[in-house]
Amino acid sequence: MTAPTPPTPPFRDPLLPFAKRVDDLLSRFTPDEKVKALHQFTPAVERLGVAAFRTGQEALHGVAWMGPATVFPQAVGLGATWNPGLVRRVGEAVSREARAMRARDERVGLNVWAPTVNLLRHPLWGRNEEGYSEDPRLTSAIATAYTRGLRGDHPLYWRTAPVLKHWLAHNNETDRDTTSSSVRPRVLHEYDLRAFRDTVGAGAVAGVMPAYNLVNGRPNHVSPYLREQLRTWTDEELLVCSDAGAPSNLVDSEHYFDTHEEAVAASLWAGVDSFTDHGTDSSVIVERLESALRKGLLSEADIDTAVRRQLSVRFRLGEFDQDPPAEEHAFDTPEHRALAQEAAEQAVVLLKNDGLLPLAPANTRVAVVGLLADECKLDWYSGALLHRSTPLEGLYERFGAERVEFAEGVDRVLLRTSADTFLHVPPAPDTPEAAPGAEGALDPALLAGRTDLAPLTAGPDGTELALVDWGEGLLTLRAPDGRYLSVAEDGYLRASADQPGGWIVRETFRLEPHGDGHLLRHMGTGRHVLVAADGVKVAAPDAADEPGPEVFGLIVTEHGEETVARAAARADAVVVVAGNDPHVNGRETEDRTTLRLPAQQELLLRAARAANENTVLALVSSYPYAVDPTDLPAVLWTAHGGQAAGTALARVLAGDVSPAGRLPQTWYAADADLPGLLDYDVIGSRQTYLYFEGTPLFPFGHGLSYAAFAYGGLTARVGPEAVRVSFTVTNTGAVPADEVAQLYTRAVDPSAPRPRRELVAHRRLTLAPGETAEAAFEVPLSAFAFWDVAVGRWRVEPGRYELLAGASSADVRQRTFLTLDGEPGVPRPVLERGLDAADFDEQSGTEIVDRTRESGDAVAPVAGKAGELLFRRCDFGSGVTEVTVEVSGGGTVELSLDGGPVLATLSPRTPTSGPYDYVTLGASLAVGGVHGVQDLRLGLRGPLRLARVGFLPG
Repeated sequence: MTAPTPPTPPFRDPLLPFAKRVDDLLSRFTPDEKVKALHQFTPAVERLGVAAFRTGQEALHGVAWMGPATVFPQAVGLGATWNPGLVRRVGEAVSREARAMRARDERVGLNVWAPTVNLLRHPLWGRNEEGYSEDPRLTSAIATAYTRGLRGDHPLYWRTAPVLKHWLAHNNETDRDTTSSSVRPRVLHEYDLRAFRDTVGAGAVAGVMPAYNLVNGRPNHVSPYLREQLRTWTDEELLVCSDAGAPSNLVDSEHYFDTHEEAVAASLWAGVDSFTDHGTDSSVIVERLESALRKGLLSEADIDTAVRRQLSVRFRLGEFDQDPPAEEHAFDTPEHRALAQEAAEQAVVLLKNDGLLPLAPANTRVAVVGLLADECKLDWYSGALLHRSTPLEGLYERFGAERVEFAEGVDRVLLRTSADTFLHVPPAPDTPEAAPGAEGALDPALLAGRTDLAPLTAGPDGTELALVDWGEGLLTLRAPDGRYLSVAEDGYLRASADQPGGWIVRETFRLEPHGDGHLLRHMGTGRHVLVAADGVKVAAPDAADEPGPEVFGLIVTEHGEETVARAAARADAVVVVAGNDPHVNGRETEDRTTLRLPAQQELLLRAARAANENTVLALVSSYPYAVDPTDLPAVLWTAHGGQAAGTALARVLAGDVSPAGRLPQTWYAADADLPGLLDYDVIGSRQTYLYFEGTPLFPFGHGLSYAAFAYGGLTARVGPEAVRVSFTVTNTGAVPADEVAQLYTRAVDPSAPRPRRELVAHRRLTLAPGETAEAAFEVPLSAFAFWDVAVGRWRVEPGRYELLAGASSADVRQRTFLTLDGEPGVPRPVLERGLDAADFDEQSGTEIVDRTRESGDAVAPVAGKAGELLFRRCDFGSGVTEVTVEVSGGGTVELSLDGGPVLATLSPRTPTSGPYDYVTLGASLAVGGVHGVQDLRLGLRGPLRLARVGFLPG
């Protein structure tokens, strides 16, 4: 007799709603299985047939860290396309490749950690390449397109589940796990939250990842905004995944909690659902969570909430269904290759053109020179290349090899030892080992350098090395066969790397003057190079039996600028390809220190221009530079463009494609134009195109074309919910081309500082010569709102607004005005509501800090400075005679009316015992009190935190 088939459990029933299936599966987990599910690497539950699961698959511009995949332009390059439709197709291609790769390698995850929606507020941020724009609306438009592509079109099932990075206000790598971003409410709502809010609200986001930094004194991994903001924007269950190691940072580096049990409990309660910590070893986090449960810091219901969110994502990915419709496979298809080229072409920005471009391929001899002329650079979040196109290869293909001459411009050097020998690179074996990372690695930071090759030696026959100075004295040295000098874990120096790279870059050095020569310091280890009997290596720590650091003589056998000048002189036109290596001087963990182009590349550019006035500067970089374009007839910029970068650049230079990329961030003229890297107050310090009052090198939205465009017929009609805006764009040039039509607005007479102009809509149009297209937009009335700190919410101010249509934020072609009824502002009702200290209108010398560990803000003076807070239009009614302040610490609060004398001084008799131990102090005001509507000024002196101010009527 055949045993009856066991019934299908409800969680396996595809006809049931996901919520019921999630609840059923969750109810079958034991408490131990639930806790184990909270680590990034969730183990299988074999008794239920539930597979292991991993959160986190890097996919910023292609599937990364898992071997070869289609490599699209860097995220900042995708932002420069200003083309959500294109970026959505890129997202679709990436998600299909993730599915295809997972089909053959189950380590490939479908919970993808992309895109990055941090705003490019400061161009010296080391991770500039990862964001889309300095503007929140452009960022959200591009991010929404990418997430929709990653998600797929099926109404229920997701092809991949994207997680946005990095929540919140994260734009510095310097001390990133201990620095706090002071973000006033207006900046928080109008700037930093906006890109996240609009993208999450579009409905294709599975979760977010908190950033390493603190915001207003509180680590992002215990941010109350996860509950108060993020989870109110959507009805979907959002999965919040910690950044790697961040849960431990709460105790180890930030010292925010005394114990790890408190830290994981606070993170989980704040909204973190998955802990990325201690790599694949989940035991540490599991023990901390179990201990927190035993101590009553967490309940099983708290655990259930987090596990439910993870299971919700897994069900949407179709994990528990047979052949879910979203499982579409495609890998390295002709369509993906064409899309990679199209994206690279659309990302090219023509910054200047005095008529030199386009070049004529049939009769132009071209010299292509520069350190990036024959490079196709990858970044930390790139996959391994399946295909490769450098600018040199692209120009060979388009112009013909016989018409193209190449000069890299490196200095060729010999390193002579104090014993009159020379560094020598042994020959490499005939069958080189595969490049590290080509096989795929869940964490490429764990990849070590090669030790299978012979180390360098010193002898009578030296090897000529290519020396490149990437800026600020940071060097790479390359052997004649193209291998970079690198130091593996055993400390020996070998020519072993295809490119600089790794979490700790092992291929960079610094020459330090010493006597008549130089010491050579290896930057990855921080140690000097020495010559030992068994080979060249870095000094071991505390190795008394080793020889001392070697003093090298630097013999330059060929100066790079001379080879560039010779090639330039023989050509009809010169293309100087300059820029950065994404692993050197500006990357994750390392901010830049200057906007300047590295000195060696400036030297090559000047040499080319002196030899040939027809010089094109092509910047290939992850971020803006401050370059002087005065003597250059043409300048282009593109981010590192992925596998088709060289082909795309050559087609733009030849005129096959009219460039239509637009700058996604302001290019400043000098370092002096920049605020401090840690100054996050874009309003107060006048940052980004929204508030910057200087003259940029190139403005936000800038980009030229080989065609010309006329704008006309700008009209605006105000409706009950939106303003309908339309205008026409006509291609008045002789070639087909794209134009990015941009629409900005500004408040004409605002009561509070507002953006000088603010992008509200854009569209990339493709127009044939003579063709006219209408650009029509429905601009919601909410686009004209600002966060009114007086009432703690969004408000559209009544009055006149100007609409500006044009080709960039500075190139305005059409203007019109409209009047909005809006909501009139009211004075602050301080008698009824008092004042939260962080709701100031203006400040100087202060920072916002955490009022408690759980929630709330306070304000403190910056150490060593006197703090000032200004609150405009405070309504004191018929009069107040007493003021109260809620403070902790020591110090003094001084109250005055703007421009008047101090009316009250309040200070604790003794400092409070801790930063969260607040006391309420009171003081009488001057005879007669304060009445009517007045501007209030508070002075903060000494080490105190001010949370609130209250007033009592007379």
